Amino acid sequence: MLPSSLPEWLARLEGLHPTEIDMGLARVAEVARRLDVLKPAELVFTVTGTNGKGSTCAGLESLLRAAGLRTGLYTSPHLLRYNERVCIDGQPVPDADLCLAFETIEAARGVISLTYFEFATLAALWLFRRAGVAAVVLEVGLGGRLDAVNIVDADIAVVTSIGLDHAEYLGDTRDSVGYEKAGIGRAGRPLVCGEPDLPDGFVQEVVRRQARLIWRGRDFHLRADAEGTKLQGADAGGHVRTLSVPDTPLPIDNLVLALQAFWLAGLDMPDAVAAQALRDAFVAGRLERRTISWHGQPRRLLLDVGHNPHAAAFLARALRRDQVPRHAVFGLLADKDLSGVVAELHGIFDGWAVAPLASPRSRPARDLVTHLIATGERAEACESVAEALQTSLDETPAGTEIVVFGSFFCVADAILWLSTQTQELTNG
Repeated sequence: MLPSSLPEWLARLEGLHPTEIDMGLARVAEVARRLDVLKPAELVFTVTGTNGKGSTCAGLESLLRAAGLRTGLYTSPHLLRYNERVCIDGQPVPDADLCLAFETIEAARGVISLTYFEFATLAALWLFRRAGVAAVVLEVGLGGRLDAVNIVDADIAVVTSIGLDHAEYLGDTRDSVGYEKAGIGRAGRPLVCGEPDLPDGFVQEVVRRQARLIWRGRDFHLRADAEGTKLQGADAGGHVRTLSVPDTPLPIDNLVLALQAFWLAGLDMPDAVAAQALRDAFVAGRLERRTISWHGQPRRLLLDVGHNPHAAAFLARALRRDQVPRHAVFGLLADKDLSGVVAELHGIFDGWAVAPLASPRSRPARDLVTHLIATGERAEACESVAEALQTSLDETPAGTEIVVFGSFFCVADAILWLSTQTQELTNG
């Protein structure tokens, strides 16, 4: 008997395939052909990168909706609810729609085994096709070349950055990672890249695939002058375009990639509308500021899902823009680069409260404390992220900002704890 609820379906999907990740496209592509979802919309953007995928996807989706297009957005992982992964016109799809998609895929796959992520990807594509959206933004889950979303031929491909992560699947050099990420490019179609230091493996694969590389620093530029920051890029006809980039809560480097990709798709809108769309782009848990009243005093929190050295370096740059006392609430998965993350943030926090994560892959809190103390940081272990948050709020002065980071699991636990606090004041 098939499951009747979304939680039951998700539990079933977790056990259908012998491995969590099975790199390769043959199985999922065959089921996609049976479902007729290889062209889920007239316009498709695919986005990969070591970091910055989420904010780039959010910027693209915001621009597309501001242009009056019906949109589908597929991202992963989710923070609190699975439905966050599949959004139509900016709204997560209901449980019933996801269950119907899973039922349809189950009937179509026959004896073909699919991983959890492959099932999820097919469900998103099926729902987008069913809804008749005009434009789809697909976030790569892992790598690019062999990721399930790469069964779809993107009209515009975007590579945000190229760094080391998931070495067991992508290799332990930037050349190997770049090769995998270049795999989302298609012959004759734009591949927008924001990585300033392109590894040879990436360049060679782009050339082999005959994709049209649009590279920041060569083909489009972000420049600051007395009047502010401006993007100078090009549209689909090769005409020079400029936009004064507004202050936004998300990283400007990623939002300008979204805008350049939008222009290359032959789309346009007044500059003021485009600027507002970039301001409106939002990713839960990415440099997300909240304020909570704690013992009668307003306290600032910053939530960030960054979990590798590249993301930690970006977080460090953002934190160094103003000199305020800060305290870290931190958790990390065991397969992540602890020393690399800590090195990027050395000396920024007056102390660290570390905790295990709600995952069997969590790194023990005692290991985090041992490493932090060895590098000269002050650190204490807590039983949970909730306890780490409460301890940090209780033991630091009111002017100290609490920075919660290190994993989607860490930020999710923090958000769940915040939802129980009736004294939360504002987001931002």
